[in-house]
Amino acid sequence: MGELLRVATAGSVDDGKSTLIGRLLFDTKSLFTDQLAAVERTSRERGDAYVDLALLTDGLRAEREQGITIDVAYRYFATPKRSFILADTPGHVQYTRNMVTGASTADLALLLVDARKGVLQQTRRHAFLASLLRVPHLVLCVNKMDLVGFDEDVFEKIKSEFRGFAAKLEIVDVATIPVSALGGDNIVSRSPSTPWYEGTSLLHHLEELHIASDRNLIDVRFPVQWVVRPRSEDLHDYRGYAGQVAGGILKPGDDVIVLPSGLTSRIAAIDTFDGPVAEAFAPMSVTVRLEDDLDVSRGDMLARPANQPTVGQDIDMMVCWMADAPLRARARLGIKHTTRSVRSVLKNIAYRVDVDTLHRDESVSELRLNDIGRVTVRTTTPLCFDPYRRNRTTGSVILVDEATGSTVAAGMIL
Repeated sequence: MGELLRVATAGSVDDGKSTLIGRLLFDTKSLFTDQLAAVERTSRERGDAYVDLALLTDGLRAEREQGITIDVAYRYFATPKRSFILADTPGHVQYTRNMVTGASTADLALLLVDARKGVLQQTRRHAFLASLLRVPHLVLCVNKMDLVGFDEDVFEKIKSEFRGFAAKLEIVDVATIPVSALGGDNIVSRSPSTPWYEGTSLLHHLEELHIASDRNLIDVRFPVQWVVRPRSEDLHDYRGYAGQVAGGILKPGDDVIVLPSGLTSRIAAIDTFDGPVAEAFAPMSVTVRLEDDLDVSRGDMLARPANQPTVGQDIDMMVCWMADAPLRARARLGIKHTTRSVRSVLKNIAYRVDVDTLHRDESVSELRLNDIGRVTVRTTTPLCFDPYRRNRTTGSVILVDEATGSTVAAGMIL
């Protein structure tokens, strides 16, 4: 089975995101018989004129009653070429935080547009969020082409308008595909209804998309998650440091520095469940052994002595606020960054971004639910981080309410 591709859907309400995912699952024969039977039965009981494939992802009662997506729904499927995790995210403005959650780990964003309505305010909002979250690839699916007679002019107009807006954002790879999620046109195979379209089907694009170069293979970053000490008869003196490679390439014999202590050593071996390996790179999970016995624990990070992340306590970041209570200066927050957890205090709010106009409001004194803004925090202990634009793993944080332990914001370090 090929490498994993994480996909997040986005777009305005009723653009057909859930139906598109349902169609992908149906046409790739990724459904169990009882799943399809349940959807057919529910569609029949509701009096629908067709089998509503959106029911495959809209699992909450409120979602089915209103015909909208509220929570993020994850679905897995695979083809002979690649495996996929699809995150169906909401289109409503009040569920922006859910969209951020689903897209934060995505390799590709599927942005849907209703061919009858064109590029809407929420379309631009979600494109901005995908850009903010550094989703490397974006596919604009002009959906419901059957309702406009598969008109090429309609498609080209929407394509041109969106590319003009995307040029203002940091989106480097944009593909545009005319589709009908309901009818399956250009989803799994090319549709005869669009002879003027010279591109590939959506599934072919997803299968062939090259994502290996999206990972940072230059800056070695290895956050230590666990110290492995078996204490068994066969492994008396074994000491390894387990974690997931966040960047760069690790090899036995490489010089490394342990942060934040600054101690140096050399990699003795890299172990996996299947045995030693000659090299490790993101996103492999491995156990690294060092030649020297150093004080290394969870939350520390291995890097190259000549290529280190920033180590500091005053951190500027963009945050998407996800809590009902507003964020104000001097708020005390917990921060989870890679494998380290620290406490922090909010120093100031620099501005709030109007995601519709991309303008900055520097007069704000608080961030409310679903607001996105730039803030500065000071942590109790130093963090080892990179700018989010350089490394999405070491450049991202989660803000936590210390009183309840709930997640209140996602942060991207600047």
